[in-house]
Amino acid sequence: MGKKEVDSGECNSDLQPSRLVFDYIPGVVDQLVSGFISKKWSSHIEPVPIPSKQEVVDLVLQAQRILFPGYFTPMNLSPTSLEYHLGQNLTVFYETLAHQVSSAIRHDCFRHNQTCSQCGERSDHIAGEFIRALPEIRELLESDIRATLEGDPAAANADEVIFSYPGLFAVFVYRLAHKLIQLEVPIIPRIMSEYAYHKTAIDIHPGAAIDDSFFIDHGAGVVIGATSTIGSRVRLYQGVTLGALSLPKGAGKLLKNTRRHPTIQDDVIIYANATILGGETVIGARSIVGGNVWLTESISPDTKVLLKQPELVYIGKQTKGEQQ
Repeated sequence: MGKKEVDSGECNSDLQPSRLVFDYIPGVVDQLVSGFISKKWSSHIEPVPIPSKQEVVDLVLQAQRILFPGYFTPMNLSPTSLEYHLGQNLTVFYETLAHQVSSAIRHDCFRHNQTCSQCGERSDHIAGEFIRALPEIRELLESDIRATLEGDPAAANADEVIFSYPGLFAVFVYRLAHKLIQLEVPIIPRIMSEYAYHKTAIDIHPGAAIDDSFFIDHGAGVVIGATSTIGSRVRLYQGVTLGALSLPKGAGKLLKNTRRHPTIQDDVIIYANATILGGETVIGARSIVGGNVWLTESISPDTKVLLKQPELVYIGKQTKGEQQ
């Protein structure tokens, strides 16, 4: 059967918007305005600016150029140009950070009806304190790079780790955001951590306390909750969750400042897809938690927790121990 012939005149006229839609728009606008103005729905209709998500992301990328010079810059750096590169980037970084911190503090004060908190002076002080902390942050990151090289035989060198390992990038952003949490900066640390999450699928809350030489191998699906504490030389594999136990409805605000996530002591290894929950749960030093293990109670130092080997069922010609 041949294709039905289409009247060539049917598609010649340009489509015109229906005038009926202009009758709908004013009513929809009224409903939206009512929802936002009445504060029934969340919005940011305020006389103070909220921090810019794009500028916060730019701060992360600029910090990357400062703390890993030569890796993420379009030009080659030499020992003679390094001082100029760092000085120029740190100056711009300071000014941008101070501006964004000021917006974050003003926004927070307005939202909570707080009295004037001297946001201009505070933001300058905070930006200065953050700048002074950068050498310490870089030293921690160097320990994280060493931990990656020691823990992953596939890691060829530091260049490869810095350029391409999602675990290092997530930890790098965490260390920036955590310092801002310590300096009591609102909202910006969470913007940073969510940016890292969308880039790596690794979710590290900036409130977590993570010591030196931290290594996340592969990484996708790792979740580290806000009140987690992680000691030195800890290694996590993909899919590990350090989370909270199920909370009753309405408990979010009541338990906001209480410990809800586990403590991982020094030299612990946690393999893929293990889940460790609860603020009272402590994983003792030098312990090993096997893949797919579910823990809601503490274990002593030097303990291995493993699942029993499941029984495999072979269907077909192959039997146990044989190769095809």
